[in-house]
Amino acid sequence: MSQEGSAARDDEAASSVDGDASRSPAEDARPRDADAADPAEANAGTGATKSARTATESRAVAADVEPGEFEPSGRFGVPGRPLRRSAFLIGFTGALGVLLAYALFLGIRNAAGILVLVVIALFLAVGLHPAVVRLCKWGVPRGLAVAVVTLTLLLLIVAGLLALVPPVVTQSGQFIQQLPGYVEELRRNPTVNDLVIRYDVMERVQAAANADTVGRALGGVLGGAQLIFGTIFRLLTVLVLTIYFLAYFDKLRELGYALVPRSRRQRVRLIGDEILTRVGAYMVGALAIAVLAGVSTFVFALAVGLPYPFALAVVVAVTDLIPQIGATLGAVVVTLVGLATDLPVGIACLVFFVLYQQVENYLIYPKVMRRAVSVNEVAALLAALLGVALLGVVGALIAIPTVAALQLILREVVLPRQDAR
Repeated sequence: MSQEGSAARDDEAASSVDGDASRSPAEDARPRDADAADPAEANAGTGATKSARTATESRAVAADVEPGEFEPSGRFGVPGRPLRRSAFLIGFTGALGVLLAYALFLGIRNAAGILVLVVIALFLAVGLHPAVVRLCKWGVPRGLAVAVVTLTLLLLIVAGLLALVPPVVTQSGQFIQQLPGYVEELRRNPTVNDLVIRYDVMERVQAAANADTVGRALGGVLGGAQLIFGTIFRLLTVLVLTIYFLAYFDKLRELGYALVPRSRRQRVRLIGDEILTRVGAYMVGALAIAVLAGVSTFVFALAVGLPYPFALAVVVAVTDLIPQIGATLGAVVVTLVGLATDLPVGIACLVFFVLYQQVENYLIYPKVMRRAVSVNEVAALLAALLGVALLGVVGALIAIPTVAALQLILREVVLPRQDAR
């Protein structure tokens, strides 16, 4: 019995020695009561402690740093893992992409008129934003600054309409009253009378000028009313959108930058701010040149005795905003009015505008626009023609700033990437 008891004690000692040898130093450093506890309970306690610590740290971080307007708040959980790229998922995603592209095309085609108004309002907001910023630097609240800029723009538009509408109505009435006399004067000329008789011009003019033909051409009373109210609706839409874009300009810009990946956001921000600065500078420069052209025309019209000098000055200023061809259109209008007034006055108008356009094209315009946008002349001409073909006068107005933005992107992004390959 003593031998068996000693053998049992030797076996227990050997097992205890083996257990001590297999235990790691980290386990030896733990207290004995932790070793005595259940391993599952110990692991659960450790996980609960870690989760509590993580929650405490996250609350401390959230208390220190508030999420931005376009940053996730973290209150709705952590995003899960991306879906597995199966063949079905890839095909389904491609089909959805095609349908989405087609729906986008249909939407753009159906909403082309509204999109043009949005582009005009956005372009005006970008051009007027420097004035709002300048007023804010002078201590004016942003809302009041937007209101002041908008009211100034409205006053200019109303003044232009008040200057243009009465002369147009008066001159149109006088032309209609004097039209039979002009026709009789032309018929007294033997050559013109022979052509009129040979080609039945009078009968064709009378057939084209009857009430039914004119009514069909104008679309009737409903068509004329629709044209008037449609124009008023478009003007009000552009005005309201411009006010909203000016009021929320900084937030819209930050939202656009937030859509860019963080690794490229700083570079996109610098290039985008430069583009906005150039567009605003172009608007200010174009308005300055147009105002100078209008003032010069007003002074010249007073000097030579042209009728309605303020209206003619407004016409020249508005048409001068159109790149490349706007100044010529204004010069043609004023020259025709001068020729209708008196032949020497018409010749004086022609000489004045030829000289003024040379000064504007070679002295004023390059100095003003060189500080605002540096655009190649051939690119500017092609952009103006393409803009007129796509969007009419609106396309001509936004052509040069668009080319300036594309030129900056080409120089700063595309060409360096091509050189690095």
